[in-house]
Amino acid sequence: MAVKIRLQRHGKKNFAFFHIVVADARAPRDGRYIEQIGSYNPNTNPATIVLNFERALAWIKVGAEPTLVARRILSYEGVLLRHHLDGGVAKGALTQEAADKKWNDWKAGRDAKIEAKKTGLKNAAIEARKAAKAEEAKVNEARAEAIAKKAAELAAAQAAEKAAAEAPAEEAAAEAAAEAAVEEAPAAEAEA
Repeated sequence: MAVKIRLQRHGKKNFAFFHIVVADARAPRDGRYIEQIGSYNPNTNPATIVLNFERALAWIKVGAEPTLVARRILSYEGVLLRHHLDGGVAKGALTQEAADKKWNDWKAGRDAKIEAKKTGLKNAAIEARKAAKAEEAKVNEARAEAIAKKAAELAAAQAAEKAAAEAPAEEAAAEAAAEAAVEEAPAAEAEA
């Protein structure tokens, strides 16, 4: 019986997640399986992978063939590296301590990369929010300047209207004063 490690699709349209299963190669994609060894959710960033490492390694050791995507996931989780190192120990090319040291070094490096990606994504989101806030402040400042400019133009227009309305009244008052002065002048001459 040919055994495959493959993905079994679940979820809904445009939002799929997958179970990592060990199944007979002749079984349908989402059909019967022998054992579920994990899950893979590509909808998160970084993708969420939950894998039963020991069971995956055991199935690889007995000859289960992973599909291309399952191979990438197993490689990412280090199952294939661990299988390779265990093969070296079995052949006598490595000691168990050397294999464990290589494994631990690889694991630490991979964990550091994942943490760096998570912090990078978090920092990028913070920077994007800061940039959006600064852009919003620029837009608000430009709007405030436009409103202030419009208000100043409106105030100037109202002052001009008021001055124009007061000018005829002042002219009328000046004319009335001039007429009164003209009338008073002949009366003053007549008295003199």
